[in-house]
Amino acid sequence: MTEPTGWRKSSRSGQNTDCVEVGRVGDDTAVRDTKDRAAGYFTTTAGQWSAFVDAIKGGRFGA
Repeated sequence: MTEPTGWRKSSRSGQNTDCVEVGRVGDDTAVRDTKDRAAGYFTTTAGQWSAFVDAIKGGRFGA
């Protein structure tokens, strides 16, 4: 399996370590916890990730 590349976290996170990071695996998106990177990651398709981000921006999950 190809390892994810380009890990990044939101610029809104600042120095906070209680975040998630996203990376790329081919056309898919990998997600991991910044507090426990050794625990691994999960992947989603580009369509799934896009729908998730749209739902967050649309306020579907509340604050």
